[in-house]
Amino acid sequence: MSLSSEGATDESSRSRSSRTPVGKGAPRSGSPASSSSGRKKDTGAPEKGGAGVFRRPRETVRTFRKPPSSLKTIQKVGLVLGIIAFFIPFIFDIPGLDEPGERMLGIFLLAIVFWVTEAVPLTATAVLVILLEVLLVAQGALFNPTVGNPELAEMALPASAYFATLANPVIILFLGGFMIADGAEKYGLDKNITAVMLKPFAGSARSTVLGLMLITGVLSAFMSNTATTATMFAVVIPILTSIKSAKARSGVALAIPLAANVGGIATPVGTPPNAIAIGALETHGINVSFAHWAMMAAPFAIVVLLASWLLLCALFIPKGEVINLEVEADWDMSGKARIFYAVAALTIILWMTEPLHGISSNTVGFIPVALLLSLRVMDGDDVKKLDWPVLWLVSGGIALGTGVGATGLDAWLVNSIGWESLGIMGAMLVLALVGLGFANVMSHSAAANLLVPLAISLSSALPGSDTMLIAVVVAIACSLGMSLPISTPPNAIAYSTGMCSVKGMAILGVIVGVVSTLVLALAMPPLWQMMGLV
Repeated sequence: MSLSSEGATDESSRSRSSRTPVGKGAPRSGSPASSSSGRKKDTGAPEKGGAGVFRRPRETVRTFRKPPSSLKTIQKVGLVLGIIAFFIPFIFDIPGLDEPGERMLGIFLLAIVFWVTEAVPLTATAVLVILLEVLLVAQGALFNPTVGNPELAEMALPASAYFATLANPVIILFLGGFMIADGAEKYGLDKNITAVMLKPFAGSARSTVLGLMLITGVLSAFMSNTATTATMFAVVIPILTSIKSAKARSGVALAIPLAANVGGIATPVGTPPNAIAIGALETHGINVSFAHWAMMAAPFAIVVLLASWLLLCALFIPKGEVINLEVEADWDMSGKARIFYAVAALTIILWMTEPLHGISSNTVGFIPVALLLSLRVMDGDDVKKLDWPVLWLVSGGIALGTGVGATGLDAWLVNSIGWESLGIMGAMLVLALVGLGFANVMSHSAAANLLVPLAISLSSALPGSDTMLIAVVVAIACSLGMSLPISTPPNAIAYSTGMCSVKGMAILGVIVGVVSTLVLALAMPPLWQMMGLV
């Protein structure tokens, strides 16, 4: 679940402790405590133990680090610029904007600066957005946003409309995904699936890399990208140490984060940008089911994954290279583990068959939460380990989009740029490339929070455009930024192993990111329309 990305840069992703490799005689340990998402150095990177073996620390007590005494220069600058940007619409009259829109513009500018510079934690910015909307643009605000003009009354939503984003149905969907992901880690399901699926790919290095990428992609579709990457590296590290070619080792190491980032695109619970898009669309009366998203995104993710494998082989994996695999599954067959397997399978099946039974994906997402806790398969400690900061971040993004739409700021932003001259395809391509660029240097979720509402607003201004189409394209583009170690926690984990270079990561990330975004914006929309998906 690419809850893409923050440690090194993406909130989405939950940093996790490393795991023991899945192999013969590998000891099993309890689940590690998950760290909060924020854009700080990823703590999910594996730690060396022994001869090339990465071990999961037996940590049962959560420890707290003393916060740094001072901010980085860019954070200090961002703090000042953000405050200045916030007050500009209050000081100067903005042509074409009414009072509610001007106030919302201040909030929007502050969010942009704070998210880009991380002057305050990403989650804190998201919560601040909700608070400022309640205080400044909602009904009963601290300062009347309508300034006594009854014509502006419809621009002031009830405060409950902004607070409700904290319990948006999409949040419940993600909560269910988190429960399954954490349970898979607790009962070793992720490691065992990896062990079973890797066996057919033993022998040729190119075949093994394909297997690793497919497994990583599948796990990442339902788990945190960071957690998936940490799990896979626990398996891969012993394999890497047996590869003589430094170039081949680099290729294998790069394959894991690439597949994790791409795999998260496939499902609504795979990465926060997906949830942000779905939540924003729901506020506009457009419901995107789990199965509907998967039918649109999964084929694209598979194509990108296979194309990336071919590129990796061409650049890094020489013909004739052989990798010996010794992995073995060790299934937990306790009563609680069996119950978890059944609940997880039921949840995923219900998600994928929503068109048949009609139960909302969001409702289905609450099933594992209720069942696993009621049956004591998971407990209060497990709940504490869920990636709550990601949920807050997604809520803030939904609230930002709600405010932008309600106050008329969306129309003003769209009309301020000559999008009409670009046409639908041109505008969508520009937004997708901007999302890709942002996502390489900032949180994927933050990028989606900023661009998805703008994309949805743009769709209403361009005749013939499809709101769902443009939102999906922009959200997916925000998940394709992976050219630097700071672009996403999976990249940071890979880089921390010392097995791959920044240059190799950049070359691979730029090629895959740019080409995939072009295909996404230019080729996928006609295909989805032909398939009747949009």
